[in-house]
Amino acid sequence: MSSTASSSGASATTRRPRVLSLIPPMTQLNTPYPSTAYLTGFLRLHGVEAVQDDLALKLVLDLLSRDGLAAIRQQIDAMPEAVITAPIASFIEQYPRYDATIAPVIAFLQGRDSTLAQRIVTRRFLPEGPRFATLDVYVDDDGGDPLAWAFGALGLADRARHLATLYLNDLADVLRDAIDPRFEFVRYAEKLAASQPSFEPLAAALAAPHNLVDARLQALTLETVHQHQPDIVLISVPFPGAVYAAFRIAQAVKRHDARIVTVLGGGYVNTELRELAEPRVFDHFDFVTLDSGERPLLALLDHLAGKRPRDALKRTFLRDADGRVVKFDGAPEADIPFDEVGTPTWDGLPIDRYLSLLDMLNPMHRLWSDGRWNKLTVAHGCYWKKCSFCDVSLDYISRYDAASATTLVDRIEAIIAETGQTGFHFVDEAAPPKVLKALAQELIRRGVSISWWGNIRFEKSFNPALCQLLADSGCIAISGGLEVASDRLLELMKKGVSVAQVARVTQAFSEAGILVHAYLMYGFPTQTVQDTVDALEYVRQLFEEGCLQSGYFHRFTCTVHSPVGLNPDEYGVRLDPPPFAGFAKNDINFIDPTGVDHDALGVSLNKALYNYMHGIGLDTDVRRWFLTPVPKPRVPKRFIESALAAR
Repeated sequence: MSSTASSSGASATTRRPRVLSLIPPMTQLNTPYPSTAYLTGFLRLHGVEAVQDDLALKLVLDLLSRDGLAAIRQQIDAMPEAVITAPIASFIEQYPRYDATIAPVIAFLQGRDSTLAQRIVTRRFLPEGPRFATLDVYVDDDGGDPLAWAFGALGLADRARHLATLYLNDLADVLRDAIDPRFEFVRYAEKLAASQPSFEPLAAALAAPHNLVDARLQALTLETVHQHQPDIVLISVPFPGAVYAAFRIAQAVKRHDARIVTVLGGGYVNTELRELAEPRVFDHFDFVTLDSGERPLLALLDHLAGKRPRDALKRTFLRDADGRVVKFDGAPEADIPFDEVGTPTWDGLPIDRYLSLLDMLNPMHRLWSDGRWNKLTVAHGCYWKKCSFCDVSLDYISRYDAASATTLVDRIEAIIAETGQTGFHFVDEAAPPKVLKALAQELIRRGVSISWWGNIRFEKSFNPALCQLLADSGCIAISGGLEVASDRLLELMKKGVSVAQVARVTQAFSEAGILVHAYLMYGFPTQTVQDTVDALEYVRQLFEEGCLQSGYFHRFTCTVHSPVGLNPDEYGVRLDPPPFAGFAKNDINFIDPTGVDHDALGVSLNKALYNYMHGIGLDTDVRRWFLTPVPKPRVPKRFIESALAAR
């Protein structure tokens, strides 16, 4: 549909347009993704009739119901026996128990039936499929309780939630094997969109007949549209794993009523579709907007009302009458200051129906999936914006704009009044220490009691006094990037920290009773095997000294928007990009002359880290974790201890 056609459809009514913001599958199951909450709050602040809904949660609850399981079983009954996998066979064999337990398990995970924990932990209530085999690795030599090491003698509710999560994961495996091989609770059909230069795979998937998941999503979309009667539908896509479903939603909306204007935006669009040139995207979406959505949406609403020419849109793609994709960025107005974006609202989202899961036993990862956190940003962008692996050239990093502590606590109090919940996840790229200090002081001054966690840089401003102040204000956990624990590579990354400094900062947080999680990286340009071994030795010592309680190693990815992607020669690598075909562009392959097999090393790094988090292997040589011979670490045995003593 052309811009002209969509505009005339939207302006055919004299009443104010009604805007519906949607969260597409899949994001998180324990709490709503905050983009629609921010947009809805902002639009209402400007007099727009705005509502929101979460189709990700609706779809999961629809599939994980007695009717949903019956529909899955019906599909399986029509399958040839030769394609029956172990998860499907287990589901068929135990189907009566799944049918009897699915509703109470969902209620338990929603916090509506806590007493069910008593039955779940007996291991006689839930049907157990292949996912439960992972518990066997925890059985001790005496045949004792396989989860005692993780949850202790009193952790009944946690044990039950972990077992119930394994139960749901078994059902997700059945969905993937029997209905849709792309199905996952978070990364649904991710390969169709992640750094996908061509729209062709996604177009083919969208043209295919509906499977059960597609059909249920379409029905839920139409129910939601019927309920809210929108003139404009905004679909915010944070990750590649939400793209396919977002297009399916837009497809259903357009087939239902082509006059409804559909708009695509969100984190995925902001990073991967900046060079969008694929006209077929606009078979489903009338407009695609980039970066912070507040100002582009105000400009778009003016345009749809006939008050603004399309040349004066802001960071907006559309398809013109000739079928070409064009981008307009002629709005004279600047972006809305962060202090003036308003308070996010969760009004309209079923906050009592989200599922509190306990999947991974990593203590920081648990916070991501367990509990319903009010997600809030304390500042737009990153105050550091120098790290060479980060998308520092993009608006969400490069445009730093903070709000006052007074404004932030006003927002916090309003959100608590609306939701009745006092847990907050600050979703900043790196929360600024000055802002956090002022925020903590204001929370304490007003007597506002919350629990909060978020991401920071391990910089020296976080001294023991500040860490204690943050703890007194409700900080329970922080995460930060240690990346490759090597001073040479940290300098190359322009991280602005050293290993010794990280040790002192993390100790200060730990001594204040705040959980510390380190983001760790391997495979950075010019990283050698020796660098990797040394990094693991630093990490071992940090756990040994009690500075870290949690961590995760991830493989370095070069993006086109990072300093490495923009200036590869400075980092000693050569880029190997795929031919761009008008759609997504983000991750990019590169050739590192070191020739190290980082994938093989990564297996060893994560195995070591998993054990360190549980206090295992801290007194042994790090070389024991590697599958092939590696050099001896060059790090002094008491490096971290000495760094802490020098504080």
